[in-house]
Amino acid sequence: LFTVINESQKQQLESVSYSSRYALGLFYEAGTGIAVPWAAQYITDNPCIRFISIDNKKRNIESPEAGPSVVVHTTVTFGSEHLDSDPAEVQQIILSHLQRIVPSLPKPSSIKCQKWRYSQVTRAVPSCPGQMVLHTQPLLICGGDGFTRSNFDGCIESAVSLAEAVKPHL
Repeated sequence: LFTVINESQKQQLESVSYSSRYALGLFYEAGTGIAVPWAAQYITDNPCIRFISIDNKKRNIESPEAGPSVVVHTTVTFGSEHLDSDPAEVQQIILSHLQRIVPSLPKPSSIKCQKWRYSQVTRAVPSCPGQMVLHTQPLLICGGDGFTRSNFDGCIESAVSLAEAVKPHL
């Protein structure tokens, strides 16, 4: 890839930085009740957990055939501090914090702990219109939240910018 881009583009792309965090999924058998009065909760006072959602409630797809799932995102600080930690150890730490926050959670039938190395943009490509044309023949354009910011508006802004950049080549 770096053979088709110039040094300035390479430096811009290398200047992008992302936060890291972990995501933990707890999966339950169909019919399991998750006794909390919310679909999602932003946690502000825990050093490990930032966000918890009862995924089927959040997506409004409760059904008797599909079991519920709980999704947990860690704080950025916890993610960076445990970036190279043993995943099994990280999972246990997150579960212990989750148990304190939501003691009523039943035992899940399975658990998946995922390191999210590139979670959200902390520093986007500087002075960039949401995308970067790397090569014109053949056309090679890159975009995404690394060229804007990590939220819905940033993704839409990049998508619109990508579409505009492609138009003259159609």
